[in-house]
Amino acid sequence: MRYPALATALLALFAAPLARAGDDDWPRFRGPNGQGLSAAAGVPVRWTEADYNWKVEVPGTGHSSPVLWGDRIFLTTADAATARRTVLCLRAADGGVAWRRDYPSRTYRQHQDNSFATSTPAADAEAVYVTWTTPDEVTLLALDHQGGDRWRRDLGPFEAKHGSGTSPIVFEDLVVLANDQEGRSFLIAVDRRTGETRWQTERRTGLAAYSTPCVRRRDDGPPELIFTSTADGLTAVDAATGKVNWQMDKVFLDRCVASPVLAPGLVIAGFGFGNRGTRLVAVRPATKDAPPALAYDVTKDVPLVPTPFVKDGRLFLWADDGRVTCRDAATGRVLWSERVDGEFYASPVCVQDRLYGVAKNGDVVVLAASEKFELLARVPLGEPCNATPAVAGGVLYLKTRSHLISLGGRR
Repeated sequence: MRYPALATALLALFAAPLARAGDDDWPRFRGPNGQGLSAAAGVPVRWTEADYNWKVEVPGTGHSSPVLWGDRIFLTTADAATARRTVLCLRAADGGVAWRRDYPSRTYRQHQDNSFATSTPAADAEAVYVTWTTPDEVTLLALDHQGGDRWRRDLGPFEAKHGSGTSPIVFEDLVVLANDQEGRSFLIAVDRRTGETRWQTERRTGLAAYSTPCVRRRDDGPPELIFTSTADGLTAVDAATGKVNWQMDKVFLDRCVASPVLAPGLVIAGFGFGNRGTRLVAVRPATKDAPPALAYDVTKDVPLVPTPFVKDGRLFLWADDGRVTCRDAATGRVLWSERVDGEFYASPVCVQDRLYGVAKNGDVVVLAASEKFELLARVPLGEPCNATPAVAGGVLYLKTRSHLISLGGRR
């Protein structure tokens, strides 16, 4: 009589949904759904090196950001001379190495400010998912939390004169990757446990895109994934099937680097040319009765690389040249615009009511996330930084050129 009960319990176990990310997790580029927001209470405004929980050296180089699940930190680096890729797992408590996996590769031409480890991993309760490219192969792979192989996919060749940089995301039981390049382009979702293709949506070929998608939950239908690219513009696809729900093309005339973000009733995304942003659009998504519509656009002080964020009805744009602008998210109206010293590739994150932006020289600039400009602090990390910070378990993690730093929380 016990066997049916045991079978029922096992079925319930295997059918249980994957654990959702909690406050102790930062599972993808810019944290939950890529919005860059954290409610952590223990991150300081000012600090010195004596305040660090720990600072550890990281082998190799790379612009990817750390991600966290529970007590595990996952990050990628690469050897600049050989392009050998490394996946590291560190312990959040002390920064010690839990495991390391190295993968031989080869060098190839890319932008002088790019790296061979620019894509940020994604993580869930079972695995970490990593992508990189060579001209011969777009690699997407999964490792379990102990560093063991789960699966690896070769998605075909990659063509782009500046290299690659988009990051994977996990949504429900899917790992999703945008493969917008200067060769054959497509969006793909694979089963997170097996790596088998669940859907693949072909895209037009254009300039390679570096943005990472986010998830939009709808009132009038199932969730959709938001992508940006030069060739296809702003695109929403059904997360379960990959079918295009709506698209607004011909809005991005050059390269998409910053990732899309959400505001109430709006999708916000932009593009740029050279070393500056050119245009940012706020779009009302399509409904059953109406196509997508442009709510407003911005052509001044727009970021190319740093991703914007939205908080409390305000849209913050942190441009590459240090110009920071706060706008009303619903209308685009400027509330303030000020310049802070430095050049920026890292995307800012918001911790409670403070913005943390890291300049390329390693200075952390802390601003008030309010309707009035207020510079709260400027703290040097001592070496260059292009990686976006992570915030998990009340702790701020800062990745510089050769170190990872833990700051805040309960010491």
